[in-house]
Amino acid sequence: MSATDLSPFSTGAAGKHPPAALTIGNFDGVHLGHQALIRRTRDVARARGERCLVLTFWPHPRAVLGSGQAPPPLTSREERRRRILALGVDEVLELPFTPALAITAPEEFVRQQLMPLNVRDLLIGHDFSLGRGRSGGPDVLRGLGEKYSFGVEQLAPVLHLGSIVSSSRIRRCVAEGDVETAAALLGTFHSCEGPIAHGMGRGTGLGFPTANIALPDTLLPPPGVYATLARVDGLPGTQQAVTNIGHNPTFGGAALSVESFLLDAHGDLYGRTLRLGFVARLREERRFDGPEALMRQITQDVACARRLLAAVRPTADEMPLQPCPASCGAPAEEA
Repeated sequence: MSATDLSPFSTGAAGKHPPAALTIGNFDGVHLGHQALIRRTRDVARARGERCLVLTFWPHPRAVLGSGQAPPPLTSREERRRRILALGVDEVLELPFTPALAITAPEEFVRQQLMPLNVRDLLIGHDFSLGRGRSGGPDVLRGLGEKYSFGVEQLAPVLHLGSIVSSSRIRRCVAEGDVETAAALLGTFHSCEGPIAHGMGRGTGLGFPTANIALPDTLLPPPGVYATLARVDGLPGTQQAVTNIGHNPTFGGAALSVESFLLDAHGDLYGRTLRLGFVARLREERRFDGPEALMRQITQDVACARRLLAAVRPTADEMPLQPCPASCGAPAEEA
């Protein structure tokens, strides 16, 4: 079954499918709270001989409800699915979020979506509700569980420094450039990816050739210079990098761009996919008096990034990249 097509499960008797433990959510970012919920669902499924299923939605409900404006996602659909599957679930099911679904009553949702999957155990987060007007809270779901023969378990929130881990909190961190806290809440570095394309060639002229990617659909940190870890399709291992997000004000300004200088990678990388994990913000984007002043600053940025990234250990997997505590020492001197 395709992870983006629920039609085989939209009708039919529950007996056609083995019993399942299921959790439901948008799971944007697949952060530490999501991971705890999905792992608990997996553990319940394994203990009871059930399939472990994760039901998620696309597009984001806010794109359908209210003003129709959804926040930029922390992860793409593909990356979200990959991260969920990496937690050991059997299937990721994606349900199209439509206006009709938004006004579905909780009991109707259970009959239409959960019963055909033969759900025996429903695991929900601390703030979960479903159905029209979010009317299907934990108590309603427990009542429906008694009627339709499934158990409901609600998990407590996961806390970091005394506050609940949530996608909205992570979005605020990323939007403020606090990629270190975002990594702590995600359990991995906030990332983006795209094919490497030709830029203006200014980096090569300065002695720091950059790999440019198109602006991703996922949330970007604000303009500035970042220490990043990079994966390049076709190259082994992880590359240290300095990434600039900005408008190139020293050269008169331009459209927003994402440019990365890979510290130890060379050769023609055009057309390959570049994936960046944001480790730390080095400084804000600044306008310099000219190319020489900019070159001096980039040299300092590279030295700072090397010190910082030397303390970061990526996992054996290609991605995600596992953050480790690190500090750069003195910040890069700003001209």
